[in-house]
Amino acid sequence: MNWFWIVLIIFWTGGFAWVADNVRTALRNRHERKMELLEAAKQERLAVEAANQSPEPVCGCTHHLAKHDKQGRCHEQVETPTAWDENKKPLRYEAARCNCQQYVGPQPLSQVFAEELTDRA
Repeated sequence: MNWFWIVLIIFWTGGFAWVADNVRTALRNRHERKMELLEAAKQERLAVEAANQSPEPVCGCTHHLAKHDKQGRCHEQVETPTAWDENKKPLRYEAARCNCQQYVGPQPLSQVFAEELTDRA
């Protein structure tokens, strides 16, 4: 019975606040770790989805292959600077046709032919 009063006095003088603070800190740390794990899982899922996509055929001008004709000319409209300031920063832009001439992106898989590596004979 004597120990009961000692423990009770310790809690009355601030021991309970210490315990509550430690519990609050532990719960906050647990929440932060849980949020970091969820973010890591999300980033991993996005990376796996990106890895499963086929490469996009993109020209050096950053336009899709569908915007180019058979000769390799791009038909997309771009903004070209027409006036500059004293620091050589563009002030005005005009719409113009993209002047790239050749597709330099990855080959679409439907156009790639690979011969057999081994003979099955």
